[in-house]
Amino acid sequence: MTQLVSKVLILGSGPAGLTAALYAARADLSPLILEGSEPGGQLTITTDVENYPGFVNGIMGPDLIDKMRDQAKRFGAEAKFETGTSVDLEQHPFVIETDSGAEYRCESLIVATGATAKLLGLADELRLMGHGVSACATCDGFFFRDKEIVVIGGGDTAMEEALFLTKFGSKVTVVHRREELRASRIMEDRAKANPKIEWALNRIVVAIHGSEDSGVRGVTLEDPSTGQTEELACQGVFTAIGHTPNTDLFRGVLETDDVGYLRVQHPSTRTNVEGVFAAGDVMDPHYRQAITAAGSGCQAAIDAERWLEERA
Repeated sequence: MTQLVSKVLILGSGPAGLTAALYAARADLSPLILEGSEPGGQLTITTDVENYPGFVNGIMGPDLIDKMRDQAKRFGAEAKFETGTSVDLEQHPFVIETDSGAEYRCESLIVATGATAKLLGLADELRLMGHGVSACATCDGFFFRDKEIVVIGGGDTAMEEALFLTKFGSKVTVVHRREELRASRIMEDRAKANPKIEWALNRIVVAIHGSEDSGVRGVTLEDPSTGQTEELACQGVFTAIGHTPNTDLFRGVLETDDVGYLRVQHPSTRTNVEGVFAAGDVMDPHYRQAITAAGSGCQAAIDAERWLEERA
């Protein structure tokens, strides 16, 4: 079923998408949000958010998303629990088809589909996410003051996370499946020079132990070459094995970097296709914070508004 043409259509409903919707709605552009398969993005698997301005005592991630959505709706944004399955950006208005069988047309498109943290795939990983398991040291490190922490990964991101977490934890153990790290030499040297960081190389985490009530209490490590296991006590587990930008829908259409993050024409949020803008983690491999995503969502909405005005 083909819908009326929207002035602005937004793919994604995390902080970037919902902030874009708020600004577009206040500009009287009646934006349509297609929330995607994970409405709210990564904030919906986050418990306490204490680094988003305006909430003195913090706020639960899902609650923050609900407030953002309600605020955008108050000014006229419409949200649908649908996921884009194909896009046609060669014709204008653009055409987006969804998993419901609907077909939407829009004059401008804001891509805010986010990025997904790579996880280990362990049975208890998602169950304990937000209860001692995290994929963002900057977001959650504060909650692990004087705790023993495990960081999983061997690249620059893992070294950065481990170094950051030494500000809070009593001990940080880096677990990596190989003897050699993938990190740059300068990051490896910094991490190895820090007395709070210990190393469990040639090891993989095969189990995480704990409960939603009491949090993480430890992990099981395995030597992949021998199969021998050992227990390591800890109160926090941070996975730092990378993120995957949710850009499969735009492969071959919108320009990306080598990893798959959308390229934008800084300082704007314009992509290589006129009328298509990108915001949030889908175009930001560096910061990955709710506040920076929201800021780029604001930029994308303003860019879309000005682009539409230029064409009027």
